[in-house]
Amino acid sequence: MQLDQVLVDAAIAQAERRWPAGESGGAAAVYLDDGRILTSVGLDNLNGGVSLCHETGAICQAYTLDKKITASVCVYRDRERVLILPPCGICQERLALWGPDVQVTVPNVTGWIARTLREVNPFYWGSQFTGDGTWPAPEAHFS
Repeated sequence: MQLDQVLVDAAIAQAERRWPAGESGGAAAVYLDDGRILTSVGLDNLNGGVSLCHETGAICQAYTLDKKITASVCVYRDRERVLILPPCGICQERLALWGPDVQVTVPNVTGWIARTLREVNPFYWGSQFTGDGTWPAPEAHFS
């Protein structure tokens, strides 16, 4: 599945379900290769060290289901607007399990655009371990 407004809207709807109007909060949504959408939110905790990115729950659920993620979006709603967030470095690493063609949102002046992980991170460190400089195959993550 390609990243589209349906996926963005699913993330926004999850944030709105979790946090009432007037509260700040974020959420994420991912497409699986079978077309399903998984959503999740991050943990809020007094100890910031145990907090998790909004994408983590959906990523772990996809992995548990042994399904491939094809696209991911993360949103944050402050009191007045919804921000589209590109994946942080940790989530880029988590999504790399499914390869360089996973699509993610990147904000732009008109809202957002879709980019692949390869485009977001053209100098991915894992490519140094492949011998030929290509993005590591998903199987490489299991060794």
